[in-house]
Amino acid sequence: MKRYLPLLAAAFLFTAFSAAEPVKAELNINIGIGRPAKKVKVIDPPVVVVIPGTYVYIAPDLDEDIFFYRGHWWKSNGRRWYRSDEFGGPWIFISIERMPRALVHLPERYRDLPPGLERMPPGHVKKHWKQWEDERHWESRHEWKEHKREHREHKEHKKHGRD
Repeated sequence: MKRYLPLLAAAFLFTAFSAAEPVKAELNINIGIGRPAKKVKVIDPPVVVVIPGTYVYIAPDLDEDIFFYRGHWWKSNGRRWYRSDEFGGPWIFISIERMPRALVHLPERYRDLPPGLERMPPGHVKKHWKQWEDERHWESRHEWKEHKREHREHKEHKKHGRD
């Protein structure tokens, strides 16, 4: 019996300590290719407004420019552009050659939004953007026409070196 006593004591201690506090195991694996996009930390997708003269929507209440265009969310980080199907990501890098022309050639003063623009929940825009483009929905709005005219005049002044 004496020779089993150390074995019994070890078994008792093992059972007592393993039952008292379960051991947690955790494994984290992160794989990244290229430079990761800057993360946007917002709980809910933001309200958006159409940038007059375009069919690009911007979230005016955010500290950085985030756009909705043709069913996708877009943002830039320096000269790099990222796209996502959902506001919360994941964001993928898009080369400038694959960028929509409307985003690359936004009016210079696209942040100067006129007062009174319709503020819309992003789900509403995501549901109707295609229909609105097909029907030219925004083109009947005064602020849309005015902004488009100002943008055209500004481009002409720059073209002729008057700016």
